[in-house]
Amino acid sequence: MGRILRKSDSKEETNRSSNEDVRGTEFAKRDLYKKGINTMASEKLEEAIHHFDLALRIDPSYVDSWIKKGYCHFHMDDYTLAVASYDKALEVDVNNAEAWNMKGLAHYKMKNYEKAIGCCEKAIDINPNEGMAWYNKACYLSIIHKIEESLDALKRAIEIDIIYAKKAVKDRDFESARGEMVFRRIIEVVVLEAIRVTYDVIGKMVWITGMDRADIEEAINNLILKGLIIRKEKRGFGFGKEESYALTKQLAEKIGIENERPFGGKSKEVLGPILQLKDLSELIARTKNTVEKGNLENTFSSISKLLEVEGFRNILIENFFEERRDLRVYHVRMKDKGQDYLNANKDNIIELLSNIEAKINEKIRHSTIL
Repeated sequence: MGRILRKSDSKEETNRSSNEDVRGTEFAKRDLYKKGINTMASEKLEEAIHHFDLALRIDPSYVDSWIKKGYCHFHMDDYTLAVASYDKALEVDVNNAEAWNMKGLAHYKMKNYEKAIGCCEKAIDINPNEGMAWYNKACYLSIIHKIEESLDALKRAIEIDIIYAKKAVKDRDFESARGEMVFRRIIEVVVLEAIRVTYDVIGKMVWITGMDRADIEEAINNLILKGLIIRKEKRGFGFGKEESYALTKQLAEKIGIENERPFGGKSKEVLGPILQLKDLSELIARTKNTVEKGNLENTFSSISKLLEVEGFRNILIENFFEERRDLRVYHVRMKDKGQDYLNANKDNIIELLSNIEAKINEKIRHSTIL
């Protein structure tokens, strides 16, 4: 005897069908988004835009697709279209720091420096620890000769991450600020870092930093006077000797060094960083586990540790800049949208963490056999 279909059964069937449609739509847009990302990686920017547009047809409020579409237009020098894409993202999520920062870069390319500064300030209001926004603001202020404000912003960026010191000494946007005492101190910081990683003679420092020899020599003299480095002699080519420089023992113990291997060969870091990589690998493994279990609180806490300035932020920016940016986006979205967002993005987050973990483990293996 056939089953009698009641109204409640019909409603359940309708709800089930509706849920399946929603899941299918969600899968389709994310699949198109991933295709866009993959074609971006192959520098097929027009094709990537096509994929992002198709994803946006399914969901016009898909912020990530608007941002990546803007990114493609930016790298095709279509800055007006880039700004339009970022504006679309901001219509959906006005507190998206990444969209504000990228919009600022597009205005910078169009020489709309005041607008670019305004965008950076929006990004900083949303996330005061966004080093890139502080750095970009410093660049734009330097260009319009607001030197004191520029250096204040640059110092804030460097406090967040020393990588911005390395960028600044080679950045032509700071040309008007190079004579300032604060900027000379930033050059000293970069020279210290070069010596730490065994670029210990002036010729090597010129090559690795891109700075002028005169700037490096001045920085070295100041660092010697401050008791932070010492002058040594090492064997040069042939039978000659050349001056080299090393961190003082106290400073080396504090920040870590790299030592050259006997009889030539590559250098190996002997203090701190390898252990940091191992700790980072363990934290990522634990984070993947919490994601797989769908534990929102523990996942959010673990990702926070990965992104903290005093945690692993520097390593991620230095070695996994794009991955860190994507991880930060997941972190912000998780905070705003909660458990449903984590459930919908489990696979993507685990894939991202697995990619980082594999690269870190490869670095660890490589370091142990040098």
